[in-house]
This record gives sequence, structure tokens and C-alpha cells, in this order.
Amino acid sequence: MCKMTFEELSGDYSAERMDTVAKALEEVLSLALPQGCITVGVYEAAKSLNVDPDNVVLCILATDDEDVKDVALQIHFTLIQAFCCENDISILRVNNTRRLAEILGGGTQGGEPMDLHCVLVTSPHSSSWKDPALSKVNRFCRESRCMDQWVPIINLPER
Repeated sequence: MCKMTFEELSGDYSAERMDTVAKALEEVLSLALPQGCITVGVYEAAKSLNVDPDNVVLCILATDDEDVKDVALQIHFTLIQAFCCENDISILRVNNTRRLAEILGGGTQGGEPMDLHCVLVTSPHSSSWKDPALSKVNRFCRESRCMDQWVPIINLPER
């Protein structure tokens, strides 16, 4: 249950705020990657969510314009979104898979292209992760849910 004031609910979703959240998301991904806290791919994400959903701190669904017409992918997204909402996992949609690939090291793994449609960020087992950028992204997701925008869309800016 969201307990926010009217002023907080009518928060400013300006371009500046969206850029701030996008930069925080980039920082989260950049910090999580070397720690091995990234799961990439729809099927790999589904397996990880099934095994240990309490360890997942963020789910990112990424699409490009041509992916909107992929019915199978949209069905996977719907199921993943429902699971994340049920398990209180923050979830975002990103509309720039090319930029996401750059952030995650080029978009290839062992010479094969990665399935960047779903990316999970997990918490390192060694310690509880208290990253300010992750807190900013999670707060944005929570505020979006309070405004009935269950899966907010972030535009990752080109560099």
C-alpha cells in the first residue's frame, strides 16, 4: 500500500527527472556487472526468478520498435511483469536495447549476441547492497506504481 501525499503523487516526471533515473539505472548496471549480479535473457531470468526471487532487486524489460510486434515476447513480458509485481520486485521498461548492450559490455557473451529483452539485477550474497543509485531507481518504480504506472518506461540516452 502506498502512503504518499498528493504533492508526492503528482510528482514531476520531467525530462530532467527521467534523465536522472536513466543515469542511476546505468550506474546500477555498471556496478552490478563486475560483481556478477546480472542475469541476461528471458529464459535465464525466468529460471532465476523461479529459484530465488527474494534475491532479485530489479527487473529490466528492453524492447526496440520491432519487438512490439513480437507476440511471444509480449506474452513473456506479461508473465514476468505479473511475477515481479506479485513478489514486489521493481520493474522498468527500457526502449533502447543498443544502449543497454553498450552498458553491459557490448551485448555479446562468448561471441554470441545476448538476449537483452530481460535483465535482472540481483543482490550480492556477500553483503546487503545499499547502493544510492539502486535506491533512486527503486523509489522511482515505487512512485510510478502509486500512480498506477506499474511498469514505467525509461529512455536510455545515447552517449
